[in-house]
Amino acid sequence: MKKIKLTFISFMIGLIVGMGLGINIGKGKPLFSNPFTGQDLEKTIKKTGGEIIEKSGKALEESGKALQKEIEENLKK
Repeated sequence: MKKIKLTFISFMIGLIVGMGLGINIGKGKPLFSNPFTGQDLEKTIKKTGGEIIEKSGKALEESGKALQKEIEENLKK
């Protein structure tokens, strides 16, 4: 009976720790941080906004290069 009780308690502790680590992995946080803290909305918006600006800048640069290439080809003709 004592072994069953110890096994059950160990299983519950492992389950709780595993869930906490899994939540942190899913949120992209450090593993041993508090999984129940609220996500900072300001940081999330800045991160997402920065990624959008970076992607749009790259797309604009690529389209500009393609346009320059097309103009150069038309001038050669």
